[in-house]
Amino acid sequence: MARILFFGKLADAAGARTRNVALGSETQTIGDLVTALGRDDAALGQALSEKSVRYIVNELVAERNAAIGDEDEIAFLPPVSGG
Repeated sequence: MARILFFGKLADAAGARTRNVALGSETQTIGDLVTALGRDDAALGQALSEKSVRYIVNELVAERNAAIGDEDEIAFLPPVSGG
């Protein structure tokens, strides 16, 4: 199972900071994962689809089309602001 981490407002949208998810054959990229999560929870899917959300796979910054598998840790980071 893949370990999914949500930070900041994304954890609020997910209702938890972590989830363990079995990735099926149709979930091969981060984009596929966002789509799958959005099927179960439209608000979470919308939050994860925002342009400014960053993706981390196994502690490395990744793009939406990055390949993922059941052994991976995938983190979703919300936009960061500060001053």
